[in-house]
Amino acid sequence: MSRIKKILLGFLFVFIAIQFVHPAHNRSSNELPTDFANVFVVPATVQSTLQTACYDCHSNNTDYPWYSSIQPIAWMMAWHINNGKAQLNFSSFGSNSKRKQISKLKEIINQVRDDEMPLTSYKIMHSKANLSAQQKILLTAWLTAAADSLQNK
Repeated sequence: MSRIKKILLGFLFVFIAIQFVHPAHNRSSNELPTDFANVFVVPATVQSTLQTACYDCHSNNTDYPWYSSIQPIAWMMAWHINNGKAQLNFSSFGSNSKRKQISKLKEIINQVRDDEMPLTSYKIMHSKANLSAQQKILLTAWLTAAADSLQNK
């Protein structure tokens, strides 16, 4: 057997073997009292936009697509989700101090306005996460009002 065939068989074996090692899924059936939608009175259009474009990586409940069962894609997704939740977790948003909530709202506004979020890699696979100009305006206007209301309390 040639060296190239041995290497390819080795890669195939490793690829098949890693299919049996899965990261834990980010799913929770409980809606926490600290969830963003429980802390604020969020209009349905804003909440729908947040859930479609943000919640998969920034909450305790990810909707996993079919390809999330394939390694190493699942590991990359788990890393993205864990990293995203470390930066902002809508499920535990209310447990942050008022000052941190204001800061996070402003970060969301800036990242949506600057087209940094959702990530391009996410938008490629989730076309509904591509925010229209109107959705960006609606979202940033509501988030600005929410941040202002917290500052005035």
